[in-house]
Amino acid sequence: MFPFNEDVRVVEHASVVVHRRPQAVFRFIGEQFFANYPRWSSEVQELKQISPGPVRVGTRARQVRIDLGHRSESVFAVTVFEPGRRIGFEGVSSPYRCDYLIEEAASYGSATLLSFTFELKQLELYLRPFAGLIHRAILDGVGRTVGTLKFLVEAEDDPPQRMRAPAATAIGKAGPVMQA
Repeated sequence: MFPFNEDVRVVEHASVVVHRRPQAVFRFIGEQFFANYPRWSSEVQELKQISPGPVRVGTRARQVRIDLGHRSESVFAVTVFEPGRRIGFEGVSSPYRCDYLIEEAASYGSATLLSFTFELKQLELYLRPFAGLIHRAILDGVGRTVGTLKFLVEAEDDPPQRMRAPAATAIGKAGPVMQA
């Protein structure tokens, strides 16, 4: 059991090789975030940018999600925006953080290693008995996220006959989380 006087957080990570250049991956995730985020996260029911201008550090958004039947609304902000390399978000109204790291995968030709980390910064006291289930759900979610991103980014420029299947191999802390 978790001690009552300590913060409990959940952090999960998954990576996947995307057969596109890092700039294309960043453009899809970072620069075109408001158009594409609901495509790779089907839980997003509503998404609205609430600060003006292009995506950059400080950009804020409001989202409504339905995760495992639970509806939640939150405001989040872009906390990291490194063109071609990294974009990060943090909940303003909820204690979460997510980070997308985009690195050239030279050993795969013109490919990118996409790494996604999700952190639930605090687990409310009433949820602590379910920490194991929450941890597994987040692990599954980060694996699905990178697999879906791989499929969508690779399909952007592919003619229909060359589109790849949506499943991908995603590597998490404990090994593969999705298999092709």
